[in-house]
Amino acid sequence: MKRRTTRKPVQSNMSKKKKEEHKKRKQMIGFLLITLAFVFVLVLIVPHLKKTQPINSPPHLDSLVVPLLTIRHPLNGTLVEQTIDLPQVYGVMIDNHPDARSQSGLDQAFLVIEAPVEGGISRFLAFFSADQVLEEIGPVRSARPYFLDWNNELDALYVHVGGSEEALDDISTGGTFDLNQYWFGDSFWRSLNNNAPHNVFTSTERLRIAVEKRQNVPTRLYETWTFKDRDTTGPVSVYGFSLSSFSSSGVVKWVIDETSREYRRLQDGSAHVARGQIQADNVAVMMTDVKVLDSVGRRKIVTIGEGEAMVFQDGKMIEATWRKDSQSERLRFFDLLGKEIIWNAGTTWIEVIPNRSDVSILSQ
Repeated sequence: MKRRTTRKPVQSNMSKKKKEEHKKRKQMIGFLLITLAFVFVLVLIVPHLKKTQPINSPPHLDSLVVPLLTIRHPLNGTLVEQTIDLPQVYGVMIDNHPDARSQSGLDQAFLVIEAPVEGGISRFLAFFSADQVLEEIGPVRSARPYFLDWNNELDALYVHVGGSEEALDDISTGGTFDLNQYWFGDSFWRSLNNNAPHNVFTSTERLRIAVEKRQNVPTRLYETWTFKDRDTTGPVSVYGFSLSSFSSSGVVKWVIDETSREYRRLQDGSAHVARGQIQADNVAVMMTDVKVLDSVGRRKIVTIGEGEAMVFQDGKMIEATWRKDSQSERLRFFDLLGKEIIWNAGTTWIEVIPNRSDVSILSQ
């Protein structure tokens, strides 16, 4: 009798294949779920990570970054944080008689034009911006007609104490924005520390109030110059110059500081102290026709037109020409190729003289 044996069922190749495919499908689904979960976490966390300051970075990093300034002040060319509308300008006649020294505020002017008056002395037309604060400016002296042409190109308040007959006539008929101490005494004071007539002073606060009280203040439409930074890297080829045009005021010298490339003003062999050392970033010498009109020594100076000039900046001398086409247009300087001079930011002085022979170059 045969023994019956029990056999295990044999799986077919087809069933094994199906199980393997099912297993792979489950693995793929699991991988996709993990990937989706990872992407979801990134979407939620990454934006937060971008806003979070790294642990090792210094606090308030943004506050330590110094912004790169590219906007310049329209009057002196210094770099400022935002565009400035054309400020009101004050043009103040300042005395340079030896008894008037030391002057107040002269070292703070952004532009000074020095020209001869009678008696062999010079007088300054010093320009200040309304955004400056000066407690004392002076001594303030009388008007001369040629200074009006330089004042009015900046639509400036012309500040003076009386003036020559011709100057006062031109003021009354020429539309100058005028502040004469004779009629606006509260904008000035007389100092007890100075002898008359070198004792009249004013301040930017008094001039600001004077403008606010006035009606028909001229619209400021003045033109501006182009500015750059001082070049302190190139060699110094010209160390300055001396000027003998103002016999009674003394010999004027402008001497460069080789490190800063600023020019220091000397008068009568010593520093011209005006309650502060007078320095300039640019010094221009303008040659023009100067005629003596009368026995008093009053001058007629040509201001409209063009002529020979020299510009000193960065330790160099630029042979140049000056040009001013009308009273309302800016006085400008050009090199011998006809390219307009670009000024160093800061302070500019212009010396107005009759003869080039009055200038002696300082080679060292």
